[in-house]
Amino acid sequence: MREVATSARDEPVAVTAGPVRAAVARTARRPGSTRKRLELVLLLGPALLLFVGFVLVPIGVAGYYSVYDWTGFGSLQKFVGLDNYVQALTGKVFQQAVTHNLIIVALSLVIQLPLSVGMALLLNRRLRGRALLRLVVFAPYVLAEATSAVIWLLLLQPKGFVDTSLRSVGLGGLVHQWLADPDIVLYTLFVVITWKYIGFGIILLLAGLQGIPPELREAAALDGAGAWQATRHVLLPLLGPTIRVWIFLSVIGSLQLFEVVWIMTLGGPANASTTMATYLIDHGFKRYEFGYGSAVAVILFVICFVFALLYQRFALRRDTEGAMTRLAG
Repeated sequence: MREVATSARDEPVAVTAGPVRAAVARTARRPGSTRKRLELVLLLGPALLLFVGFVLVPIGVAGYYSVYDWTGFGSLQKFVGLDNYVQALTGKVFQQAVTHNLIIVALSLVIQLPLSVGMALLLNRRLRGRALLRLVVFAPYVLAEATSAVIWLLLLQPKGFVDTSLRSVGLGGLVHQWLADPDIVLYTLFVVITWKYIGFGIILLLAGLQGIPPELREAAALDGAGAWQATRHVLLPLLGPTIRVWIFLSVIGSLQLFEVVWIMTLGGPANASTTMATYLIDHGFKRYEFGYGSAVAVILFVICFVFALLYQRFALRRDTEGAMTRLAG
């Protein structure tokens, strides 16, 4: 395409429009693009440095140590390749640890999720003392993991508060060695974990419920829908993105479970409550097998990373795309 321009003598001169327009556009964009680049450097630079220094570099160092048989003393000399990974993946105790983490994940989804949704729906209603109830539910979450673990360790001691309370109401037959019986110790820990973390899920779901317009429930009521029908067909579908975020955080937290288990049982008795994280600390720090512990750390990272990628791809992607579409609109 060519345009005709008029010179100083009013003579038509043929000028190519494309290059001129492109040059003008580049000139107009330069100040804005430079400013945006500076903003990105200033805003993302510190966060990127922290991410590289405290996430990527430790992962790389752990991967480097994992191919050596290193006790933490002296230099790295005995190269073993992938032997640490093979030993971990084929070891019976580590396989038990992975199984225990998966059991906690399953129990969280089957028990904690319905309980969190039900409590959130209840606390979202106009109740007398609702603020106090929310505070009571959320209070355990703000306690430090060490504090919560020590409290429950004392409560579950033989002839402790839990045993005494059960006997006082005529349920002495339910008294067990809560933290010493290999058959129930993992489920006892799950009760403590639920008490500790369920408040976060309830508050997260309450925030999601606050974002649902009340007019939708009113419209459902006008159409003849009951309370259960409105909850099932209106509230729960709209709460789906929040529930999916809760599932993601719950699964990642269950795979990385450490503090409560380590303080209360050290992974015992007889490895009945060992998790991947406690197994890592036991071998990496207590037994001075830093090379082997680094291999376990890399395996744990890969499991969490693969789950995060798959979950993002198949579960969270549509929520993210929907949010970006709304922002663009």
